[in-house]
Amino acid sequence: MLYYFFSYLDKQFDFVGAGVFQYISFRAALALIFSLIISLVFGKRIIEFIRRKQIGETIRELGLEGQTKKAGTPTMGGLIIIAAILIPTLLFAKILNVYIILMIISTIWLGGLGFLDDYIKVFKKNKEGLQGKFKIIGQIGIGLIVGCVLYFHPDVVVKERIKSTSKDLLTISNTSENKLNPPKYADVPVKTLKTTIPFVKNNELDYGKFVSWMCDDCMKYGWLIFIPMVILVVTAVSNGANITDGIDGLAAGTSAIIGVVLGILAYVSGNTVFADYLNIMYIPNSGELVVFIAAFIGACIGFLWYNSFPAQVFMGDTGSLAIGGIIAVFAISIRKELLIPILCGIFLVENLSVVMQVIYFKYQKKKRGLEYAQSHRLFKMAPLHHHYQKSGFHESKIVMRFLIIGIMLAVLTFVTLKLR
Repeated sequence: MLYYFFSYLDKQFDFVGAGVFQYISFRAALALIFSLIISLVFGKRIIEFIRRKQIGETIRELGLEGQTKKAGTPTMGGLIIIAAILIPTLLFAKILNVYIILMIISTIWLGGLGFLDDYIKVFKKNKEGLQGKFKIIGQIGIGLIVGCVLYFHPDVVVKERIKSTSKDLLTISNTSENKLNPPKYADVPVKTLKTTIPFVKNNELDYGKFVSWMCDDCMKYGWLIFIPMVILVVTAVSNGANITDGIDGLAAGTSAIIGVVLGILAYVSGNTVFADYLNIMYIPNSGELVVFIAAFIGACIGFLWYNSFPAQVFMGDTGSLAIGGIIAVFAISIRKELLIPILCGIFLVENLSVVMQVIYFKYQKKKRGLEYAQSHRLFKMAPLHHHYQKSGFHESKIVMRFLIIGIMLAVLTFVTLKLR
């Protein structure tokens, strides 16, 4: 909102300093600062309100050290994260930008889905919360919306690089000044289902190619692959964040690291110079997402103030489903969803550990019986962070080591853009 207000002042009255709001970097910095202020200052008041309402976490007995001490800790702290994201975004972003609208809808949708789950657990005293099938339906719903918007909306376009001819390459090699010229992109943006794929020289994959073999004109039906892919990514990442939120500070810390990487990728994808240097797609209007992700980073870091060990508040499904969905939709919007297995490696491993535990248990039960299966589990407990807790590691050490791995994965994600 403030962007439009100061743009008006700048154009109509030449108001001193109003023009600075045209810069994405300036507005992103403000969004980050305001997000931190909201999560730190107002977060404390929200926690006190939750505590007065006796909205405390119900702890299941899992035999983990220090677990019983967490009983009654305020939950639904995801409300802090959501507020710290949405308020700065509404203030400093171009809220009419299609990508910003999509991120706001995704945040509210998945935050609301998580809130419903927390509400059932806390107020209805049902430890199971919202039934899994309804969670999946909600995740599929937002995935379908995101996929349809990104495919059908006229503002979701890409400017493709103009391939240099041999004559152009000879000119560039002989004239040093031409190296300083801006990169060449097509004047007219196009609708495309191309996305970035790591470790490949020509690093663009078109979803339409998966159906192109069916007929001569079947490339246009690439959405039949793209939209299910969007649904899969949104569901997997939001559930991954939800599973990772099992010990103090892990989900929020990991998400902040991921947010930094996504912010940089959004900035370079929306800038012709950087996009050309990294040989990635130039996506018009996607740079505005930097403002949103700056608020996201600030919200996660600010939440860590209260969520680090020993946690004063838990984010609950209200926060974990929202931050996972945000990461997924953001990555898809900037055509980097195929980097998620690397960037969100912590989420992936946590998800896989649960799947592997279940599959291995059922296999052993069928082959050797229930008693053997119970005494010979693949992990001492799933997800993976609980396995290390059972192994005697303090949760602070587990979180710190997972965050270090998260940083390493973040660096590797950048490296993939040049390793082809």
